[in-house]
Amino acid sequence: MEKGRFHLTLPGDLVGEPVIHTLGSRFGVVTTIRRANLEEGSGWIILEIEGTDEAIESAIAWARERGVTVDRIEGT
Repeated sequence: MEKGRFHLTLPGDLVGEPVIHTLGSRFGVVTTIRRANLEEGSGWIILEIEGTDEAIESAIAWARERGVTVDRIEGT
């Protein structure tokens, strides 16, 4: 199992959607929120994702397709 830490920036229309839950259930990864700030118009999350390389990459690709900006935090 691999683990990575990511900074996700959500546009306002996704703040109320279960993006993190969907990552876990749809792609079989384990997600841990380390820090977050969600408001009505936007939000960001520091998220650890654990799973196979393929599952993590698929989850990140899906999030980007939805409009989430995803940046890997180096050193993780």
